[in-house]
Amino acid sequence: MASESLMAEPLCLIENTNEQFMVNEEAVQILSAITQPVVVVAIVGLYRTGKSYLMNKLAGKKKGFSVGSTVQSHTKGIWMWCVPHPEKPEHTLVLLDTEGLGDVEKVDNKNDTQIFALAILLSSVFVYNTMNKIDQGAIDLLNHVTELTDLLRVRTSPDLNEVEDTADLVSFFPDLVWTLRDFYLCLETDGQLITADEYLENSLKLKEGTDQRTQAYNFPRKCIKKFFPTRKCFIFDLPTNQKKLAQLEILHDDELECEFVQQVQEFCSYIFSHSMIKTLPGGIKVNGPRLETLVLTYVNAINSGDLPCIENSVLTLAQVENAAAVQKAIAHYDQQMSQKVQLPTETLQELLDLHSAFQREAIEIFMKDSFKDMDQKFQKELETQLDAKRDAFCKRNLEASSDLCSALLQDIFGPLEEAVKQGTYSKPGGHNLYLQKTEELKAKYYQKPRKGIQAEEVLQKYLKSKESVSATILQTDQALTAREKKMKEARRQAEAARAEAERLEAVQRENQRLMEERERRHQEEVRQMEMNRARMLEEQRRAKERRLQEEAAMLNAKLQAEQRRLAQQILKWHKTSRSVSVIVPHPKMNIGAFFSPKR
Repeated sequence: MASESLMAEPLCLIENTNEQFMVNEEAVQILSAITQPVVVVAIVGLYRTGKSYLMNKLAGKKKGFSVGSTVQSHTKGIWMWCVPHPEKPEHTLVLLDTEGLGDVEKVDNKNDTQIFALAILLSSVFVYNTMNKIDQGAIDLLNHVTELTDLLRVRTSPDLNEVEDTADLVSFFPDLVWTLRDFYLCLETDGQLITADEYLENSLKLKEGTDQRTQAYNFPRKCIKKFFPTRKCFIFDLPTNQKKLAQLEILHDDELECEFVQQVQEFCSYIFSHSMIKTLPGGIKVNGPRLETLVLTYVNAINSGDLPCIENSVLTLAQVENAAAVQKAIAHYDQQMSQKVQLPTETLQELLDLHSAFQREAIEIFMKDSFKDMDQKFQKELETQLDAKRDAFCKRNLEASSDLCSALLQDIFGPLEEAVKQGTYSKPGGHNLYLQKTEELKAKYYQKPRKGIQAEEVLQKYLKSKESVSATILQTDQALTAREKKMKEARRQAEAARAEAERLEAVQRENQRLMEERERRHQEEVRQMEMNRARMLEEQRRAKERRLQEEAAMLNAKLQAEQRRLAQQILKWHKTSRSVSVIVPHPKMNIGAFFSPKR
C-alpha cells in the first residue's frame, strides 16, 4: 500500500479512556495495509511541553497533532500519523504522539508508566521531551525506565542488573533522543564549550560510592545508559515571545526565532537520517502488520494485568507472522494449483509433479516471511496442510476424472443405449453388430484426451454394467438366429420347390413348344405334302388333259382324215351310186366327239 495514500491527518491508535487502553480498529487496519518497513518515532514527556509541535514538523505539516495552549492535557492516549519517509524510499515513517505525563487529573502515575512503556516498546526512536534543562526531576521522570524493570522483560523473571541477561532487551530498545525545550543555560563546563550530547552524557555520569544515596542516584542513570546505548540530545530555544506561544502552530518560520527554526531543522534532519527501521530481537524488521501485532499484544497484556514481556511479544508476533506466512504460502499454493492444474490430469504423476513444484514455492514463501519458527512447528503445520491439500486434490482429481469419463461415456454410448432400447440389435446377428459397435465406441472413447486416471476403471465399470444387456442381446440373437435358420431352410426348400416347379414348368413349356413346333412342322409338312399332292394331281390332271387333248386332237385329226377319206369314198361312192341316198357328216362337226370316252 502506498504510504502517500495512508493518512491525511493523525488518528488515535490507542485510546486512553478511564485509564484503560483500547486499540482503534481503524488505525490498526491502516497499519495492516502497510507492507513497507516502518521507522517508528515516539515522543514522551510532560504535558504542555510542545511534543505535538515537533511531531508535526517531522510529518512536514504545520498542523496535525493537536497543539494545546491551556493547562489541560490535549492529547489523550497515543496518536499515530503514517507518512512517507522523506529520505528513505519504500519506507513508512510512523509518528506516535503520546499524551502528556504528569497530568494532575490522573488518579496515579501507573497510567503514565504504561504509556511510557508502550512508547518504548513500539518505537525505534524514542524522543524524551523535557523543559529547560536536564535535572534530577527529568532523570527521575525517566526513572520510569527503572519502574519498567517490572514490565519490560525478556524472560519471565530475569535480573535486569545483570548485563548478560538484558542483552536481548537492550538490542530491542529504541534510540534515545532527548529534547530540551526552552533551554536557557550556556553549554559549557569548566569554562569550556560543550555540545548538547556532551551535556547529556555529563548528566548521566555515575558517582563513585556504594552508599544507598549514591546507589539511588546512580541506578536510574545506569538503567538509562544500559537500555539506551545510542543517545542524542537536542536543545531548543524559546520559539517566540510568551504571548505568541499559544499560536505556535500557525506562525510562519519568519515569525519564530531563527535559532529555534534552525534547531528544529537539525532535529528533523537527524531523525530522518539516523532513525532506523523498528527491529525485534533476532534482527526481525517490522512492517505495518507486525507493528499492528505488537500494539495488540502489548495493549492486551497491560489491560489484562500481565507483564508486557518482550519475549512473549516476539513469540506472539512469531505466531501471528508464522501463521500468516502459512496462510500466505497456502494461498499461493491454492492460487497456483487452481490456475495451473486442470482436473482431471492425464496421470497421477502429472498432478504430483505440479503439487511438488508449488509445494516448494509455498515453502520458499513461508521461509521468506516466517521467523523464529521454533522446532519448525509452523513449517510442519504447513507441510501437513499441503499434504492434506495434495490428498484433497488427488481425491478431486479422481472425482473429476470419474465425472468426466462418466459424462463422456454417456455422450459416446448414449446413442448405442438408445438403439438397444429401440430394438435395433434384437435381430439375428445383432450381438455381433452390438459388439462391433461397442468396439468402435471404445476406440472413440480412447481417442478422447485428458480423461484422467480413472479412464480405464470407469470404462470397465461401464462395460461391466452392460454385460447383462450384451447377454440379453446374445440370447435374443441366438433365438432369432435359430428361428431364422429354420425360416431360411423353409424358404430354401420353398425356393427349391418353386425353382423345381419352374424348371418343370419350363421343361413342360419347352416340351409343349417342341410338340407344338413338331405339330406345326408336321402340319406344315402335311400341308406341304397336300400342296405337293394337289400340285402333282393338278399336274397329273393337266398332263392327262393335255394327253387327252393331244389324243383327242390326234383322234380328231384321224377322224377328220378318216372323214375326209370317207367323204371322199362317199363322194366317190356317190358318184358311183347316184341312186343310193347316203348321210354325209357336216364338215364342221367334230367327229372325234363321238368317239371320246366318258369321264
